[in-house]
Amino acid sequence: MLRHLFKLIWNKKGSHSLLIIEIWASFMVLFGVLSLIVYNVSNYVQPIGFEYERVWNLQLSNNQDTVGVSDKMHRIVQQIKSNKEVESLSRMSSNSPFSANQMMNGVTYKKVSISPEFFYTDENFSKTLGLPVVAGKWFTESDRVSKFTPIVINSKLKEVLFANENPLGKVIKVDDKKSFKVVGLVDKFKSKGEFASDSPALFEMLSKDDTWSTNVLIKTKAGVDANFEAKLVKEVAATLPGWGIEVSYLTEQRKNRHNLTLVPVTIFLIVSGFLLTNVALGLFGILNLNIAKRKNEIGLRRAMGATESGVTTQFLGEIWVLAALSVLIGLLFAIQFPIIHVFDMKANIYITAIVIAIVLIFIIVTLCAWWPSRQASRIHPAIALHEE
Repeated sequence: MLRHLFKLIWNKKGSHSLLIIEIWASFMVLFGVLSLIVYNVSNYVQPIGFEYERVWNLQLSNNQDTVGVSDKMHRIVQQIKSNKEVESLSRMSSNSPFSANQMMNGVTYKKVSISPEFFYTDENFSKTLGLPVVAGKWFTESDRVSKFTPIVINSKLKEVLFANENPLGKVIKVDDKKSFKVVGLVDKFKSKGEFASDSPALFEMLSKDDTWSTNVLIKTKAGVDANFEAKLVKEVAATLPGWGIEVSYLTEQRKNRHNLTLVPVTIFLIVSGFLLTNVALGLFGILNLNIAKRKNEIGLRRAMGATESGVTTQFLGEIWVLAALSVLIGLLFAIQFPIIHVFDMKANIYITAIVIAIVLIFIIVTLCAWWPSRQASRIHPAIALHEE
């Protein structure tokens, strides 16, 4: 049966080559879109690692004020903390959760080097964001007396630098003048939202004279509304005249980060759906035309005793063989992605996308071929032969 199908396809290789190209193009489009979807879904199902509800981000900018910035920041933190609406607060660098900012630097341990994202924070960061420490502790003021700067790392950074070693107490080198000592370990910290991958992160304790980290994360008590925001801005403006002040909510920033991911994916889905719909309609029309031209063959087969299901299976078999040939050609391209780690995504993401794309291709071609095949199988042999 299979040999017969290949012979039929070869006899009409001119028209069938166009079908193969169409199906191949559809497979590549599906593979690309599905890779993006699988990547984002696999990230989304992983926990974000911290709490963002009721957390505000107070972004301060000292503008032209360069006198005593660190003392002013310390004073404003104490002033905000004194409000009864505040449950906890923490100073940190500009790359706050869900922001577009990033701060990368290289670290080395036993000749293994990596560039994690640096977060400059204080001793209250873990409490403010509900970021649990799974091993060791979060750094405190008492850690400042240490020879090395205290840091906390996440599990992803631990996997790369320490593998199966216990990272607590280990010294990580930045350069010849600066080294860190690991005092704690957190599990995940996906600062760019659920759709972001879990990347290596390092939390460094702010120095007392830090003048760059002017973000303040404020965790408010339940029931606090916008009235406190107005009060907060008024207090800060009175204490820091001339400074830029902006208050945002992490819940809103999270939605904005989601939109940055979902909008492009939605656009790709709409465009891909339009292309696949046109391909499906084209396949349907071509198959319908090809089957109409083969009425004499169908009538002869029916006259010789072929059943309706047999005729239907033949035409479906032909399109399945064409789809298999197209997919094989597509696999030659798609399999390169996991092999050479294109876009630095895991191989299982591409493999999952390939499998789903293959299934969808066979579903599409089957749906396109089924109705014309059923119509062909119902042609009465006498009518078909008489028309011929």
